[in-house]
Amino acid sequence: MNDQTLSRRTILGGAAMGLAAAAATGANAQGATGTAAAGGGGPVLRDPRTKYTSEPFPEQKQPWPALQSKMNPVPDCGESSYKGSGKLTGRRALVTGGDSGIGRAAAIAFAREGADVAINYYPDEEPDAQEVVKLIRDAGRKAVALPADIRTLEACENTVRQAAEQLGGLDLLVNNAAYQQSKEDILEISDEQFVRTYETNVFHTFRFVKAAVPLLPAGSVIINTVSVNSYDPGEELLDYASTKGAILILTKGMAKQLIKKGIRVNAVAPGPVWTPLQVAGGQLPGKLGEFGKETPMGRAGQPAELASLYVALASDEASFSSGTVVGAHGGHGNP
Repeated sequence: MNDQTLSRRTILGGAAMGLAAAAATGANAQGATGTAAAGGGGPVLRDPRTKYTSEPFPEQKQPWPALQSKMNPVPDCGESSYKGSGKLTGRRALVTGGDSGIGRAAAIAFAREGADVAINYYPDEEPDAQEVVKLIRDAGRKAVALPADIRTLEACENTVRQAAEQLGGLDLLVNNAAYQQSKEDILEISDEQFVRTYETNVFHTFRFVKAAVPLLPAGSVIINTVSVNSYDPGEELLDYASTKGAILILTKGMAKQLIKKGIRVNAVAPGPVWTPLQVAGGQLPGKLGEFGKETPMGRAGQPAELASLYVALASDEASFSSGTVVGAHGGHGNP
């Protein structure tokens, strides 16, 4: 058994435990008929193909950055389903893009696992962010709201500093915020869009990590959100996909460097997941009804289905996993 094999088994085992801790169905689950495991008395088993809707999403559009609360259907981020088991008791986490989608799901799960959580978000997303703040506090944990446009060095450094000050320290960082706009032709991608995509996705990841490292004690964890586009770029997402490829390499390189300080660095690579990115320009006009249909599972994912992966990577149970990327692609064979 080599190190890579052990690392992969360790994290997949952790992910499985995290998934078992989550409730079997979310607020938006449809058509999920459960059956008891063999022998009776075991967990309810659910067909992953029907756990959430596979119906085409209605065509809709919101100005960027979009509000999750106005989407149809509203994404399931585990608000009614995620059940914690103390895996992150006493931890102090900062999640970028924590108001909605995957970041929201991670923030909710962290709080219910016992962590205090600061969320960063674009100021226009305040209504969604306040919902998350309430959910964190309802879990009995401290919530810190940090609105900021993180495209500048100053905003990144200030956000990390404020999170550490208000949480009393920092030992868990999730770089999840992203900007995505679909264009069929490279000639349609403006220089402004290209720069904004890199500033939001890549620069913020680098800057948050650099600002956080002096504050992170040994045993801390950094988790970056990459994408299936890191491995298999969508032709309509040239700029976005290239940023996710860059973050993938940053993750692997930082893992090698920062383990010398006792800091683990990992990533989660989502496939098509129903989030505000999709209704704020992330899909080509008229294509929302096809979103997620290309997966072997035949549907898009919901943010709640990724929450336990972030928990597993953050948990000390995955202490041998660094430089690891865990995928959630609905059946595609990427990492």
